[in-house]
Amino acid sequence: MTKYLVICLLLATLTGASVDGSESGWPQIAAHLVKAGLVLDGSGASRDDSTSDESQSCARVSFSRNLSYGETDLHVLDVATRDVRETSPRPVLLFVAGESFAGDNGAPDVAGPMQDQAMCFAARHGMVGVKVNYRPAPANPWPAGAQDVAAAISWVRQNIDLFGGSRDEIVAVGYSAGAFHVASFLAHPELQVRDSGVAAVVLVSGIYRSSGDADATEASYFGADASKYDERSVFPGILNIDTPILLAWSALDSPRLVAQGEKLKELLCNSATHCPQTIVLRNRDSLASVFGLGASGGSLAEATLELVREIEARGLP
Repeated sequence: MTKYLVICLLLATLTGASVDGSESGWPQIAAHLVKAGLVLDGSGASRDDSTSDESQSCARVSFSRNLSYGETDLHVLDVATRDVRETSPRPVLLFVAGESFAGDNGAPDVAGPMQDQAMCFAARHGMVGVKVNYRPAPANPWPAGAQDVAAAISWVRQNIDLFGGSRDEIVAVGYSAGAFHVASFLAHPELQVRDSGVAAVVLVSGIYRSSGDADATEASYFGADASKYDERSVFPGILNIDTPILLAWSALDSPRLVAQGEKLKELLCNSATHCPQTIVLRNRDSLASVFGLGASGGSLAEATLELVREIEARGLP
């Protein structure tokens, strides 16, 4: 109601007025309304809209949608590239994201504009962004997620050159439930397929070893028999790999998620391989916020970019 009163006052004040004999109709009124944030400007977004800056991050980014990497309708991925010419293959950020192990109506919860924003982050920084859709529980229990990650990576390695990407510079980013699927893919070589290697991984707020206190969606993926949870975890396999790992969780995560991240760090640091770089995020509202889009610092952006630079440096003569 207040907004409409303000509009009426502006209309009453501005209608019929003129400045130096100029026309005083709707264009002048509209300019005042836009400035006040009461109507949309020509771009179709309010100037007070918090998503307007984020939408700019996807300027000049092209998307190739629903590319098939497997046998079912759920085996699809999206690719994002910047509309600029590159003379050399670009690194690839491959996102496997999902807040839950189970999906509604047989579809996982990995789609949406916030995932697109993360892909645009990759494209804006001279990389190719890939978002992987995977089969959810309960129709697709363990180890379907890790198998889908392996199949998607294999497809990317064989086809990413068509998008200007480098098959040898793939960084897999696992987010929430996706973090387990990426970690499980690394930890269980028997689940990998031909040509499915990655240069590094980023693991964000994952469950790496399930337990008897698993919720219903988690149990729908790991199975009803909790005695098998240990063998289906990422341990000890992930302690035996030399793939660089960037590990993160949020200060606002549940105590269980924080404990999972801390335990993975402890075991990796005590292993014969390496101690991962670890970042505690200020927040984790979405996959986009993890990379500082709409967040105030404490993000993975710089650490991820540094990881990519290190990978690129390996290929220098």
